[in-house]
Amino acid sequence: MATVSNEFILNADEVIQRATERGESDFLINKKKEALELIENIDMPKPDKTNIKRWDFFTMSEPVVDSSVYNSLEELPESVKALLDIENTKNIYVQHNNTPAYLQIDEKLKDKGVIIENIVEATHNHPELVEKYFMQDGVKVDENKLTAFHTAMLNGGMFVYVPKDVHIEDPVQMVLLHDDEKASLINHVLIVADKGSEITYVENYLSNVEETEEQINIVSEVLALDNAKVTYGSVDVMPAGMTGYINRRGVTSDDATIDWALGLMNDSNVINDNTTYLMGDRSNSDMKTVTIGRGQQIQNVTTQIIHYGQDSNGHILKHGVMKDSATSIFNGVGYIKHGGKRSDAQQESRILMLSERARGDANPILLIDEDDVTAGHAASVGRVDPLQLFYLMSRGISQEEAERLVIHGFLDPVVQALPIESVKRQLKEIIEMKILSK
Repeated sequence: MATVSNEFILNADEVIQRATERGESDFLINKKKEALELIENIDMPKPDKTNIKRWDFFTMSEPVVDSSVYNSLEELPESVKALLDIENTKNIYVQHNNTPAYLQIDEKLKDKGVIIENIVEATHNHPELVEKYFMQDGVKVDENKLTAFHTAMLNGGMFVYVPKDVHIEDPVQMVLLHDDEKASLINHVLIVADKGSEITYVENYLSNVEETEEQINIVSEVLALDNAKVTYGSVDVMPAGMTGYINRRGVTSDDATIDWALGLMNDSNVINDNTTYLMGDRSNSDMKTVTIGRGQQIQNVTTQIIHYGQDSNGHILKHGVMKDSATSIFNGVGYIKHGGKRSDAQQESRILMLSERARGDANPILLIDEDDVTAGHAASVGRVDPLQLFYLMSRGISQEEAERLVIHGFLDPVVQALPIESVKRQLKEIIEMKILSK
């Protein structure tokens, strides 16, 4: 037995037995054993200014295995098809709760050696690649209690490998449909862009459930080797009551780029950790994040770009809107390590509050261990600019409509960064729904 908290006991023997019954690889089972042995003695993460002692990250039901396996894009549920450009979608993986449900890959990519598979199958079919990169340079098994729990209970996700000098012109998209209130999502995404390669990846976490007490624990590892480029977009829409830990981690080598555009639209209490390590010289990362909080929701959004390589560039842009009694903590960290000469670390964090009870806290942090660098930050927390409202209302627009337009404009820089039009449209619709909800 492995103790995870005062209220929850993780039965290690049962975890391994179920993994074996599901046909998981020896590698994955050994990783789970490693996590189970460590978990009792590892600390919880400590997100700045957010008390998570009473948050339940561990109570979960059995993995939900569905019979829904689809044979074509036309067979997909309407809520999934709404996220796709059906005529132009070439590379798509759909997961229904905890079940791989549909996979389509452009045949030309297969011929070039591109791999797109669910994470469990990939550990069987491509062990030399998965074992080389899985929780090695990105997120560590023993990083904290939640990463260990993630490893032990992993029940979904995907693996993407782009061979050397291959440029994938059409986006690779993952859609995870959550429509069972008993389904926890312990998802792992591993993307490896080999030297000189390029990929645009977009994921949608979409729940049709109004409320659940299950958990979401997502880890994404993005590795861009020399001169590779990864554009990563995501829209997360998870229900109220689902306690969340979302850790997205990037690692760049020389001349590599990882750009992020994240729409954090969950209605649950969530820790979001988005960190990129600029390990290589002349490497780059541009992070754009947008979120809307409502109800009693608490969000901690920590975004970090850590510079190790020389001449590296990291830019962070975060915009949030808080309604009702929602609380959001924005922690932005630009850290230039010793040796990161001529690097540039910039960040901007802004929060709009739409009610007296809403709370926002923007904390820009610059840590500089070098002299020859450029760095800067900006942060603001406040209400909708009355001058902007006055200008719009003076043109005959109602106050409600004027406020709505100002909010859309405030969030638009991140919306426009999403690389798939259907996903961009989805995020706009979710923003509209959240703004207008009472």
